[in-house]
Amino acid sequence: MIYPSGRAVWAAAAGAVPAFLVALALPSFWYLGLLWSCLLLAFLAVDAAAGRGRASLNASIDAPQQVGVGGEFGMQITARHSGPRAAEARVGHDARLAPVSGSGGALQPTAGGGSLNLRFQALRRGVASFDRLWVRWRGPFGLVWNQVVLPVESKIAVLPDVSSARGEAITLLQHATLAEGHAQRRAGQGREFDALKDYQPGMGRRMIDWKRSARHGKLLAREFRIEENNNIVLAIDSGRLMCEPVDGVPKVDRAVTAALLSAFIALKGGDMVSLFGFDARPRVSSGAVRGPANFAMIQKRAAEIDYSSEETNFTLALTTLAARLDRRSLVIIFTDFVDPISAELMLRTVSRLTERHLVLFMLMKDTELEGLADMPPRSGEDVARAVVAGGLLRERQVVIGRLRLLGAHVIEADHNRLGPALVERYLQFKQEDLL
Repeated sequence: MIYPSGRAVWAAAAGAVPAFLVALALPSFWYLGLLWSCLLLAFLAVDAAAGRGRASLNASIDAPQQVGVGGEFGMQITARHSGPRAAEARVGHDARLAPVSGSGGALQPTAGGGSLNLRFQALRRGVASFDRLWVRWRGPFGLVWNQVVLPVESKIAVLPDVSSARGEAITLLQHATLAEGHAQRRAGQGREFDALKDYQPGMGRRMIDWKRSARHGKLLAREFRIEENNNIVLAIDSGRLMCEPVDGVPKVDRAVTAALLSAFIALKGGDMVSLFGFDARPRVSSGAVRGPANFAMIQKRAAEIDYSSEETNFTLALTTLAARLDRRSLVIIFTDFVDPISAELMLRTVSRLTERHLVLFMLMKDTELEGLADMPPRSGEDVARAVVAGGLLRERQVVIGRLRLLGAHVIEADHNRLGPALVERYLQFKQEDLL
């Protein structure tokens, strides 16, 4: 794309005044006023022809692969070309990113091209992208701009900041390890065989290995330990209800933060973790991974769980999830519901899921409804709001009660305590050997 620069516009405006005066003073020689315009057009043509070099232009973007919500990061634009030297660049980005000091500027000359350093701030969780790059340069006379729009593909995973809650979770894990470090290896705990030891008075008879005892001529007992390769599935609902804000942050973001926190602890504990995101249909599904080194992959897949305005289809999502599980798993579902009618299909699907798997529902307390229900009745409208809010809270408790009757575990925690509450329950499940 070629278009005139500001210098060409001012030159054309400056030549218009003498041309008007010539036409006014010498009407018969009015065509002399066109000499400046013709001369300017000639310079524009020469400038446009000399400034070409789009075929040799190559540009790239260097940006980090992931960044935390609210964090700033730097990115570099590098252009390599053989023709133009002084060039400008501007990058296109989505709404998840905001430029700190502009999204473009002049390229600093380097060997064979130029570079530009910019800073952006990550505003919202998700997968942000730089989708295109504009590069322009002037001709030798500075009268025209030669502009090229280059498609680029640079994605950045904007992740929630779990550093503050991670310290608390690690503290809980350390306390559980110190308190149960010996108990986890105690005879009779767990289902995974660990070792043989001499039978001691007080041990249960079921622990005696009769075949090996007969072979060695003395009583030997089997020692078990809690399994460390349990399968943990983090299922996150990103439907319409989960996109409502709680204290200024969408519920799905708080759910993702809690899920990442529990994934970090589970991977540290030797369990296998997989991520599953859904709304009207399954959206994100990661394979089961093991080991702390794979936590970065779980973070990147969590960034792909986007906001949705569609109603959640629990039947399709949970049926699909159950079909993919080939062993008993702990299925942790982060979701929300309003009343028993909207949750009826979910309850039917959960009843089939709990037959084989251990299901845990993570819910956030509806502080807004609780505040309306406890509001002092200063007027008739306050009384009406309190009655409606109280009714909705009672219907919510009805759904929670039905979930527990179906065999599912339910945690209804404050939004600021969702992650630590989940870690505590996960450690409790391991201690009680329910996984």
